[in-house]
Amino acid sequence: MSAAGHPPTRFHRIHGANVCVDPSGTQATRVESFANGVCFSRQPLAPGQIFLVEIEEKELGWCGHLRVGLTAHDPRSLETVPEYSLPDLVNLGDTWVFAITRNHNRVAQDAAGEEASARVRGFLSDPYLLIEKVRIPRDKLVGRSRPGRYSHLLDDLYRTNMLPATARRSRIGVLFAPQPDGTADMHIVINGEDMGPSARGLPGSRPLYAVVDIFASTKSVRLIQVEYGFPSLQTLCRLAIQKHIAHRLDIDGLDLPPLLKNFCKYE
Repeated sequence: MSAAGHPPTRFHRIHGANVCVDPSGTQATRVESFANGVCFSRQPLAPGQIFLVEIEEKELGWCGHLRVGLTAHDPRSLETVPEYSLPDLVNLGDTWVFAITRNHNRVAQDAAGEEASARVRGFLSDPYLLIEKVRIPRDKLVGRSRPGRYSHLLDDLYRTNMLPATARRSRIGVLFAPQPDGTADMHIVINGEDMGPSARGLPGSRPLYAVVDIFASTKSVRLIQVEYGFPSLQTLCRLAIQKHIAHRLDIDGLDLPPLLKNFCKYE
């Protein structure tokens, strides 16, 4: 389901030489090597609109992980798509990219910012993530393990946000928040947590495209559509069902349509 007021997010037809985008435009896979995996959003992002991906597949043997950010370059204006987002695309100017690491992704902030971040980290049960004036339902921002052996342990890790940001099923998003002076701040969101303003002074009046670099150990990502404002009735029903079960596999025993069971388990 697309966000109210925004079209559904899709990957651009222009991308790195080693990327294959599926026909729906929602999954991008690096088919060989470890580079030439740069992708863009099909449309510029709206203020406060998050471009959210889930890591679908990993590839052993490479050093490095997913990179995400924003660019003011229309992908169609590029003579060639750079081999790397860092440093090649950034060196073109008007591009801001953040390299996701296993553990250290939070941006250093002043005392007031750290205090605010601590309150947010201590209240992950809040149904909404607040980034300045942007309000995003947290439900879709946090990855979920697929039901199976030990999946309940993975769910506990996700709830406490202890799962590494680079893990399979981790969800990572990028957005920009407008500032009073006409500029914008770029924020990276990892499994429902705002990592802080990773770049400031972006040209808020210019179109800004999302950048996703499927680099090294990250092999495939898929887009997650986010609902804004009030949750849909479907989402509310799922939350009500999940509150009354011990583990998501127990959903199989409920007298519900198969499609609703799958929705409750997987998302």
